[in-house]
Amino acid sequence: MATPFLSSEEYDERAHQLYNEGQYDDAMAVLQEGLALYPNSVELHIGVGYARLAREEFAWARRSFEEALVLEPEHEDALAGLGETLLKFGLEDAALKCFRRTLELGYADDLDLMLQSGRALFREASMRDRKELFSAAMEFFEVATQQAPDSAEAIACVGYAQHRLGNDDAAVQMLRKSLQADNEHTEARIYLANVFYDRGDYEASLYHFEQTATEDHWDELGIWRLIELKRAAHKLGEHDPELKPWEDRLAELGGELDSIDELFIEVDGAVASESGEVEVARGQLELFGTLLSSLADSRSPEPGLAPAANHEVVLRDGRAFIGSWEEIVRSLQNDNTEGGLDTSLEAFMSRMAKLTYRETGVRVPSHDVELFVRGSADAGLLRIVQ
Repeated sequence: MATPFLSSEEYDERAHQLYNEGQYDDAMAVLQEGLALYPNSVELHIGVGYARLAREEFAWARRSFEEALVLEPEHEDALAGLGETLLKFGLEDAALKCFRRTLELGYADDLDLMLQSGRALFREASMRDRKELFSAAMEFFEVATQQAPDSAEAIACVGYAQHRLGNDDAAVQMLRKSLQADNEHTEARIYLANVFYDRGDYEASLYHFEQTATEDHWDELGIWRLIELKRAAHKLGEHDPELKPWEDRLAELGGELDSIDELFIEVDGAVASESGEVEVARGQLELFGTLLSSLADSRSPEPGLAPAANHEVVLRDGRAFIGSWEEIVRSLQNDNTEGGLDTSLEAFMSRMAKLTYRETGVRVPSHDVELFVRGSADAGLLRIVQ
């Protein structure tokens, strides 16, 4: 007896499960098989759109969402997916129109949809440093908290947006409220620890960092800060056994350079000298992708706060440099005999990262001044005194 075909709903359910497991290629195969049988299935077209979006096939994703909207012009998931895709093309007004259309259609009570829209706007705002998009993200996060006032995730999202809009006091209040709603919401706790660190409240920062586990961290900067704070507070040596799990996590996140990494290192200097900045694609917290790396760009102390503490490093020849992480790297750049080749601090770090990897096999991050100094210490080029 022949096996009956699956229904379009069954194809969609099977693909959805594969998508949630991160098996995007397999999900795509199931969806395409389903569409061959049910070409007018809106849900299958939307599924293809999200699978394409996950594979960064943005043009094809846009086409799939638009095909779904031809079949059902007011489908909320298709509108949100199209909005997210349009952001990838820089079409912010059109994207916002799609997101806000879901509100007009009465889907404000769909918590997942509101958070999805807000996250998409937050990610793009972080990548482009666009205050307008942070404000738009806040709009959807606030709708989410109105509909689900006890949602720790929604509350935390408001805090993230407030921080990026420069309202740190309100951000701290919301992040604390998020942890009151769910004490295990580690993304909010790590973000709060970083905010306290940037404000110079190191005791509060360490308190929150120490309530996290190594597997909670997907960003190297937070781990470096935790290690630094633990060393200072508990008078630990550089390779104290208490620090080993965190050092192992750093090594796990850093990994070894593959051929693509080496290619990026090769061209980083040229890109930096042309654009003045280096964008590094890295695995980060699943929540926003660029969430914690963006914190490193907002370290300037606010009015009334004490300036960041000075650090000291000693080179192998005994010379010492004292200052902020950026000042130390600038001193290293000025001291370098080939410094004239570098038109920016980013270009210097990229060039030195490349040379260090060739000479030692150690990968030194070149997108952040603090991580650059830490990585140089791991490579044995200098010693961090404080």
